[in-house]
Amino acid sequence: MTQVDDSRAKRNVAVLVAAQAFLGSQITMMFVVAGLAGQQITPYACLATLPISLIVFGSMTTAPWLSNVMQRFGRKTGFILGACGGLIGAAIGAYALSISSFWLFLAGSYMTGIYMSAQGFYRFAAADIASEAFRPKAISYVMAGGLLSAIIGPQVVGYVTANTADATVARYIPIYWWAIAFNLMGMALFLLLDIPKPPAPSASDGPGRTRRELLASPRIAVAVICAAVSYALMNLVMTSTPLAVVGCGFGEPDAANVVTIHVLAMFAPSFFTGHLISRFGVERIMGLGLGILGIAGVVALQGVDLMNFYGALFLLGIGWNFGFIGATTMLAGAHTPQERGRMQGMNDLIVFGGVTVASLASGGLMNCIGGDPVEGWAAVNIAMVPFLVLAGGSLIWLVMRNRTATA
Repeated sequence: MTQVDDSRAKRNVAVLVAAQAFLGSQITMMFVVAGLAGQQITPYACLATLPISLIVFGSMTTAPWLSNVMQRFGRKTGFILGACGGLIGAAIGAYALSISSFWLFLAGSYMTGIYMSAQGFYRFAAADIASEAFRPKAISYVMAGGLLSAIIGPQVVGYVTANTADATVARYIPIYWWAIAFNLMGMALFLLLDIPKPPAPSASDGPGRTRRELLASPRIAVAVICAAVSYALMNLVMTSTPLAVVGCGFGEPDAANVVTIHVLAMFAPSFFTGHLISRFGVERIMGLGLGILGIAGVVALQGVDLMNFYGALFLLGIGWNFGFIGATTMLAGAHTPQERGRMQGMNDLIVFGGVTVASLASGGLMNCIGGDPVEGWAAVNIAMVPFLVLAGGSLIWLVMRNRTATA
């Protein structure tokens, strides 16, 4: 058998793991504090999580053009642009908090979304020059880089908020200074990336399938649906978690610790998710992920003790990992290199469109449904049900379709 040399791909994976760890910390920090800060300075309580929604909306609207930039100029250029967006967003956010401007805070959140969009392409970059056998492992290893971000980000928040007597929104400003530093670190890291620009399509290759044709492919359609549902439901619950934890009488460090456990659970399985996909098949792992997301909702509905929050968010992270990495692996093998920019940009537009709606709905469900945080938290978790049915049904349909075709 021919031995495939993945040494270059492995070097790129190392760079992307480091980027996921350090630059990714800013996203975990923002998701802990943006809703809490927004709740203090917003003129409308139902819009408390709108800053998080703007981060995701920025990612959604940036994904198509950023994907095209990477298709034309390479991954390195796109990732550095993303870090620039994150730096500018953090600077605007810090200034907005210093003057308690909710609307300027939203502008900074949108710019942070440019970074979040770039981070979403790390997993695809890991697969660019990897062999077919190494591809799911490469994606998993890069996602595993989030383990450090799970530790660094929320713990920065916990340290900053626990060591200040300031009860105003200004106590969150140092967190945004940390985000600026992480983005500067990322720009240096990306200089080490060695991924060639995709070759221009030759006349014999043709332009590839149109977006409509790509989405008409059953395998692509199911991958996009499962990725969108896995990410949106994870975001729906995680966004409201700090509000629920604090609203149920616990402190901000407790909220940060719950998010830490959640993000650890999101990325820790990545060390073996790729191996599980290679052994059991991507469809089984995606189905397992959707099932665990459902169990997370059941645990959350059992009560609002701190251990309920820890258990539900731990399971939520594992379910997201299996569902999202599985969907990414399925999608990465379902299109040609010439279709990469078109398909990946469209995928992230759809995925983060769903996440934007989920993050906005999260604040509304928490603060405007029911009479207290307990009822709001229950509404958030019950809202998962129809979307899990949609994703699970589409996956079952694909499996049955494939069995019929091979019978």
